[in-house]
Amino acid sequence: MGLTNRRNIFWTLLAVIAVAAALTGGVDRLGADSAADAFKRALVTFAVSRALNGAISVAQGTELAIEPAGVGVILSLGQVLDPINDLVERFSTVMLVAASSLGLQNVLLRITSSPGFDIFLGITAFLVLVTTWAPLHWLQNWSKLARQILLFVIFIRFAIPLLLIGTSLVFDNYLEAEQAAAVSALEGVQLQIEEMNEEPPTVPSPDESLVDRFSKMLDEAAEAMNVSDRIDQLQTQVSKASEHIINLIVIFVLQTILLPVAFVWLFIEILKSAARRLTGQT
Repeated sequence: MGLTNRRNIFWTLLAVIAVAAALTGGVDRLGADSAADAFKRALVTFAVSRALNGAISVAQGTELAIEPAGVGVILSLGQVLDPINDLVERFSTVMLVAASSLGLQNVLLRITSSPGFDIFLGITAFLVLVTTWAPLHWLQNWSKLARQILLFVIFIRFAIPLLLIGTSLVFDNYLEAEQAAAVSALEGVQLQIEEMNEEPPTVPSPDESLVDRFSKMLDEAAEAMNVSDRIDQLQTQVSKASEHIINLIVIFVLQTILLPVAFVWLFIEILKSAARRLTGQT
């Protein structure tokens, strides 16, 4: 079999496979499922970041005042949460951008998988077949242009679903467990902050016996130690939460920006390699 015949068969198979993939819609369904899952994860994570930001905002003005043995002790949650406050706000912004990017990819998927694109792809594939196998020499002169147009249409038609499928595979195999653990940890920090925000103030009783005052003094001392321990635990959790937030930022920047760009670049390189077969370049 000559080189020309091998190229003709290659372009014929490419045209037929592209049309079949478009008409069956399997690639589109996988891409749509991947987009929906990623969008839901981004929205859940965004909601967690906003809830954590709200809890921190409330805690900024919260002070736990305790008077063990008549000595005033004031513990400020805001001071504990200051290191993470700015990071959470930036994280919320990143998650909003990530969710918007995934939403845009979903819209582009619906557009490129519409019947109009399938019809255009079918027409282009038909032109490739005609210019490749028609016995008329003047038609064969148009085969190179028809093939170039086919590659362009294939890129527009399948780039979005393929990058969604590719990023989903990377996420499922390497990032999902870490993302779930980080979100769970942030939810735990949020609940801990909210619980401390809801600490009831100590209300002194106007008529107390000596025994009652002594008992109250002991209770307040124990409560002061308890709250102080909880503050220390919260500081530890806040430190860990910062690490989780940074990990989540890396995960979603990777999933919504870097990996899509990488997969589009890879798809372009594959098509360029196929295009070089037009002239036999290496």
